[in-house]
Parts: sequence; structure tokens; C-alpha cells
Amino acid sequence: MTLRDIASFRPATPGNGMEPGGWAVVGLPANFVAAASVEVVSGTLLGQPADVRFTPVGYRWVHGDGAEVEASTPGAIWAALGQREFSETATSHAYEASGVYTVELAVVLRAEYRFAGSPWRSIAGTLTVAGEPQRVLVGEVDTVLTQDDCNADPAGPGC
Repeated sequence: MTLRDIASFRPATPGNGMEPGGWAVVGLPANFVAAASVEVVSGTLLGQPADVRFTPVGYRWVHGDGAEVEASTPGAIWAALGQREFSETATSHAYEASGVYTVELAVVLRAEYRFAGSPWRSIAGTLTVAGEPQRVLVGEVDTVLTQDDCNADPAGPGC
């Protein structure tokens, strides 16, 4: 059995998420997260009812600025990792210049098949599936130190 034999079995398009949602700050990590999990697709293979199981084994983000990040996990949001916003993660990327970038995600899948509930059998090779491209607006920010909440005390130091 080869990958060509299971061409009619199509895995779902992986989700391509990030935080903050759709924007980033120059010089600070933006956190990228793929939504892809083990998936079983049923159909007909060699004239017999069959299942094909797709298992994610690798993730690659191309960030539109010449950088790529490869990971063995899909990543996770900062809160799930117990990290503060703009913390570096295994799937994060920091842009060096302002602009609008397109981030492309590719998920590498391993495939297995079975007929009528028989044991799973591996298929040699891997399959790469692209997620939807994501537009990211990258900008610069200035920070200002204030003594208190400027909405509550607009005349306060730094407001």
C-alpha cells in the first residue's frame, strides 16, 4: 500500500491560529498554534470498506519574512502553557520589521490503513497538508510608564 493508493481519503485542512489574533509587535514573540489532530477517514480502498488514520507528526510555519519554524508539536496558547503574553514558545516567531506578512502552515501526517476493523498497517512516507494562509499585521509600539490609571487620573504623572 502506498500514499498514492489512499489519494481519495482526504484529511481535514489544519487550522492556523496565532496570538495575539492577527497582529504582532516588532521584536516580541507572536505565538503560532496549529489545530490538527488524529483523524480517521472512512471510504473504499481496493474495492473494500476501509479506514485511513492520519496522525500529525510535524508542523512548519513559513512566516513571510524569510523565517521558518519547525516543531514536533502543534503549539499551545500562552495560558495553557502557563506563560505570560509575548513569551517565547517552541512555535513562536518575532518579526524584525513592521509590515503585513502572510504565514503559511504545513502539517506533516503519517498514514495508516485497515480493512473492516483489522489492525492498523503503516503506509511508507508522509503526507503534507497546508492550512489556510494567515495575514499578520506587524507594528511598533511605544510604552509609557505612568504612576496610576490615566483614565481615573488624567492629570497624573505620565498621563
